[in-house]
Amino acid sequence: MNFIFFMPDELRAESVGCYGHPLAPTPNLDALAAQGTRFDQCHVQHPVCTPSRCSLMTGWYPHVRGHRTLWHLLRPDEPNLLRTLKQAGYTVHWYGKNDLLAPGSFAASVDVARQPGKGAFGRNPYAFDDPRYYSFLAEPYTAPLADHADYASVQAGIDFLRNQPQQPFVLYLPLLYPHCPYSAPQPWRDLIDPDELPPLRPAGLPNRPDFHELIRQTRRLHQIDEATLRKIQAVYLGMIGFVDDLLGQLLTTLEETGLAGTTTVFAFSDHGDWAGDYGLVEKWPSAMEDVITRVPLIVRTPGGAAGHTVNEPVELFDIMATTLELAGIEPQHTHFAQSLTSQLRGAAGDPQRAAFTEGGYARHEPHNFEGLANRDQFARDERNIYYPKGRLQQTHPDSVGRTVAMRTATHRLVYRPTGICELYDLQADPQELYNQYGNPAYEHAQRELEGRLLAWLVQTSDVTPFDMDPRGFS
Repeated sequence: MNFIFFMPDELRAESVGCYGHPLAPTPNLDALAAQGTRFDQCHVQHPVCTPSRCSLMTGWYPHVRGHRTLWHLLRPDEPNLLRTLKQAGYTVHWYGKNDLLAPGSFAASVDVARQPGKGAFGRNPYAFDDPRYYSFLAEPYTAPLADHADYASVQAGIDFLRNQPQQPFVLYLPLLYPHCPYSAPQPWRDLIDPDELPPLRPAGLPNRPDFHELIRQTRRLHQIDEATLRKIQAVYLGMIGFVDDLLGQLLTTLEETGLAGTTTVFAFSDHGDWAGDYGLVEKWPSAMEDVITRVPLIVRTPGGAAGHTVNEPVELFDIMATTLELAGIEPQHTHFAQSLTSQLRGAAGDPQRAAFTEGGYARHEPHNFEGLANRDQFARDERNIYYPKGRLQQTHPDSVGRTVAMRTATHRLVYRPTGICELYDLQADPQELYNQYGNPAYEHAQRELEGRLLAWLVQTSDVTPFDMDPRGFS
């Protein structure tokens, strides 16, 4: 069994056609779902790239080993799925961005790792005093397509497949799109008419975390009009269309090389993006809305079910346990992921399962915050598109405070020790517009969810190794 991990960055589930978006230009993701299994409620373990990927490859929640920042990657003493597969005889090829392994972890985990290409985004067209300057809305990418980082990464993967690898392989493709800035080559950049989009989730909702309004003010988003927000989401959809086209080229190559019958394809993302909803852009380390935590997970495996949908909650790091079972490899470390192989063969999921996400930083760990002048270049340059983000975290640390959340089939609970807690009835309020935390009508549900959240924290607070040390003297 070979494995391909096709991983766009910052792709939320609801912006994919087979997840219900009426305008999504995603025929290849939709076709893959028709050929395999689509997990409708897959949620990430962290809303930011690096911690999410560390959880994905270990089956650990971020708090287990402190993987909650952009600067704490998987180190040589820690488990990771790629190393396990490589040690089992797989050749591992990696084309795309990192945000996963510390420098010392590559040699034992990957045979080839590089990010081809020279760029991916167009120029910021707005003057510094224009309210749209910090909106991430950019011009089209106009450099040669061959130089586009995602195009070059997928082409490198295609070349690898065409060379007919002789041993079992892993092809890991962690792409840049549709991560902002919101930009794409034409025709994808202007493919979607903003006026045809469904209504955006409104800004300024009551009883929301303070970072919603702080981000809008710091980025001057409160000064931009609805048309700009709609254009942002339209371009975001176009970026997804570009990524989908690359997936189509990859899948065609699998068929042409005869490798489709022996290769499991996973298509998923590390987290989502506001993309104009709630009047916001990008994401935030303690944001827990569905548009941030819910990502596509589509899997096609030889002998698996076709056109199957799993509606029950799963967690992104289940990919780790699923891959090991498909490969016939026993895990050699304690983890919390669950294998989804039975669902890939047509079974339903667990309706009682909850998915857990955590994020943010505490005041006692200032080294984790973005915007440190001695580390982050953007912290010293107010013209850098990320300057407002770092400044906000430094001046309002509780706006990015520690956060834990759980998502069941019917509710979402978000607990913040230093901020507004949230509770949403997802059956009555699927867009998470009305925070019911503290509402007497939801007291029973709130208590039950808080009890489950506490039990989860206790049960997953750490891991113990499989090997044992002698207690005597030697």
